Amino acid sequence: MAKASQKAAKKSVKKAVRPVVKPWTKEELRTLKAHSKARTPVVKVSKVMKRTVGALRRKAGILGVGLGHLR
Repeated sequence: MAKASQKAAKKSVKKAVRPVVKPWTKEELRTLKAHSKARTPVVKVSKVMKRTVGALRRKAGILGVGLGHLR
């Protein structure tokens, strides 16, 4: 009976999955800067570039450019 509960305990343990970090290309950086200059809403940029809003905001902050239409 103890073996059955041990098997159940092992099944419930999940390994932590690291998110895949997609590297930024020069073309993506140019696109991000162009959207920054055009004051495109972040959600729209996110869909076009297929990146999360957080990733876009973080990269824009690192590059020192504003992002979004309400800045």
